Amino acid sequence: MKVLVSGASVAGPVLAFWLRRHGYEVTVVERAPAPRKGGQAVDIRGTALTVAAKMGVLDQIRDMRTTMRGMSMVDHDGNELMRDTEGTLSGGRFDSTDIEIMRDDLIAVLMAASDADYRYADSIAALTPDGEVRFESGEHDRYDYVIGADGLHSNVRDLVFGPASGFLRHLGTYLSLFTADNFAGLDHWQTWFTEGEAGGALFSDRDTGVMRVNLGFSSAPIDYDHRDIEQQKRLVERHCSEVYLGPKLIEAMWKSDDFYFAAMAQVRMERWSKGRVALVGDAGYCPSPLSGQGTSLAIVGAYVLAQELGAGQEGAFERYERRMRPFVAQNQALALENPDKGNAAQESVQKAANSLRVD
Repeated sequence: MKVLVSGASVAGPVLAFWLRRHGYEVTVVERAPAPRKGGQAVDIRGTALTVAAKMGVLDQIRDMRTTMRGMSMVDHDGNELMRDTEGTLSGGRFDSTDIEIMRDDLIAVLMAASDADYRYADSIAALTPDGEVRFESGEHDRYDYVIGADGLHSNVRDLVFGPASGFLRHLGTYLSLFTADNFAGLDHWQTWFTEGEAGGALFSDRDTGVMRVNLGFSSAPIDYDHRDIEQQKRLVERHCSEVYLGPKLIEAMWKSDDFYFAAMAQVRMERWSKGRVALVGDAGYCPSPLSGQGTSLAIVGAYVLAQELGAGQEGAFERYERRMRPFVAQNQALALENPDKGNAAQESVQKAANSLRVD
């Protein structure tokens, strides 16, 4: 049985790993010419830690965790307003079992474990619900299943389910991410700042000569081309030039070759499958980075989808959706919850996770 997975981020390699172990032949197609660099610090929590352990990669992931010492908030001139050495905004408390890791480090671990055929610098140009595929390279093939693991701006979703506008719920914020030289002198530290409707954070990398930069701003929905990097950089420059270290950060942004920009948005769909095509991770149910659960949700969703395809093809997608729906709903709610209700929301997520049976 042949499966084509579109997208080589988090959900794609995890899905490939488990499908291979269920006897499927897996090809992962990725538009980028090579594994993508950069990205934010991401968190692996709860049930996703169980999946990572079952994959045999949990120790590797722990070895590559960010090991932050703390964080501070600063004003426009860099004066410290507060500091915390017991946790960070991005990764939570240091005494938690959660693991914070840079996105590209995590993907490297998952891809090495996946044992799949990766097809770079290509993507799906045309797709039918029965698995007929035409690639942008001009090649044609047919697959028993095609899975969209291609993120918020899913190409598979657009081709089979319709335009993104019908599924995206904008949350009022845009975020950019890129890598820069560590001219802020951070040492396993995070610095956060705001300026009006704009703000961001600087993170030191495991290599302290490098820092990851997050710049974002609040806005009503903006009509932009998600593949036009120059246009996106102009948007960030227009909105974020006045923040702490603004001119130097904008200069570094224009030099960066791993820039990423997207709306903080959720994907809400009534169905994640049609015919022999299904969606997993952000493509089908992005909770937004505001939830802190996107990576974990992608890992768990890929595991459950593969488990159901391995248990029997008849009705596999329906079983996958039935199991994942409560877990997705609770994780998406985290991005919309009043912070004062955070503990109750986390408890709801854990209850939903218990029903997934990944142990």
